[in-house]
Amino acid sequence: MAVRSSEMDLNKGSLFGKVLIFALPIMAMNILQLLFNAADMVVVGRYSGSEALAAVGATGSLINLIVNLFMGLSVGTSVVVAQDYGAGKPQTVSRSVHTSIAISIIAGFVVMVLGLLLCSPMLLMMGTPADIIHLSELYMRIYFLGIPASMVYNFGAAVLRAIGDSRRPANYLIISGIVNVVFNLFFVVALNMSVAGVAWATVISQYLSVFLILRCLYRTDKAIRLFPHQIRLDKQKLKDIVRIGLPAGLQSLLFSISNVLVQSAVNSFGSTMVAASSAAGNVEGFVGTTMNAYYNAAITFTGQNMGAKRYERIDSIAKICTMLVFATWIVLGGVTLIFGETFLALYTNNPEVIELGIMRLKIMMAAYFTCGIMNVYPGLTRGMGYSILPMLCTLVGACLMRIVWLVTVFRWYPTANILFICYPVTWALAGIGQVISFFYARRQVYKKAALEFSLADEIGASV
Repeated sequence: MAVRSSEMDLNKGSLFGKVLIFALPIMAMNILQLLFNAADMVVVGRYSGSEALAAVGATGSLINLIVNLFMGLSVGTSVVVAQDYGAGKPQTVSRSVHTSIAISIIAGFVVMVLGLLLCSPMLLMMGTPADIIHLSELYMRIYFLGIPASMVYNFGAAVLRAIGDSRRPANYLIISGIVNVVFNLFFVVALNMSVAGVAWATVISQYLSVFLILRCLYRTDKAIRLFPHQIRLDKQKLKDIVRIGLPAGLQSLLFSISNVLVQSAVNSFGSTMVAASSAAGNVEGFVGTTMNAYYNAAITFTGQNMGAKRYERIDSIAKICTMLVFATWIVLGGVTLIFGETFLALYTNNPEVIELGIMRLKIMMAAYFTCGIMNVYPGLTRGMGYSILPMLCTLVGACLMRIVWLVTVFRWYPTANILFICYPVTWALAGIGQVISFFYARRQVYKKAALEFSLADEIGASV
């Protein structure tokens, strides 16, 4: 019975309260995940110095580049399972779940191998400062050993969220995150393992989280129950998941490529700037990851209501998510600006690193709501079954325009200020495109619904 209490009926009743209740555990999960990642950087920065902090921070965009293509397929899982569940098709839900877990296992091992092979040459290609590159490579090699567990966890969490259960994935992350922090302190402070210590702590916590979520799926009595002997690729479900998830993965990949190029430009300013940008980026992440909870809510609510043919609720979901993005920007963005120096001081006591980090925070927070819009509206569009349009908007508005910015504006005025301004500019451009894409997909859905009702009336009249 505890399983049932974890779920919500997303197709009926008032939306605002349900969106917020659904988003809050994801928000808590994302913030906790970021806190645990921040703990890696705080522990290594405080006890191993700014070089170790820069070494860990310099790997983020490269790790995302290798991981995000496959991780994006979990978006396909969210949409396909949500639509099947909303349509009341338990057998189809089961096929989707077992196909998703099979995809995650295969993808996890592929990404692990790619990461181990590519980390060294790509760190060199990015121009990682010579005084930290050996530490960055060590961190990445250990980190990628945990990628198979991370991949399966994210797909499993996507399955649970798709049926309206956002609480248990958050609980499992809390448990694994606490374990991560404990091992961070033990490995780095007690054993003096520096970046290797935080990497091993992360790997251990990732395998604990995947154990918890697989146990949950195995023990449930719902349509999402996992039977190990049924884990296989169903051809039709694989096609459905890839149709939605591959464009999302390509979007994340292209986005990561642009971030790698920006990180390469950051690297050109030296390890002090790398440390400052890494710490500031971690602080900004608390605002971004909160907004990302609304993306997950948008994709799940839209997907289930599409499956239940409750098309009239889509506009309300969009309005609620937009209001929440603006509210989050005003509150958390304001807190970040007011207490930015205090937050950065947690990562390092180097005054130059803190000063440079404040500079980045001011630029980013000035228009961070555009980042939220850019992220939330693709969830609405994908929930309706349209995944190519959001990818194209990100490709042109964010990725391509960042490259253009780097080879034109930044080349003409090669300062850190000009470099970081490319983020809000490209967020705004991509956000406008994502809103336009949403209204296009919405119009297509309404046309299809009108045609279905018309055909139903004709059949009824003929009978």
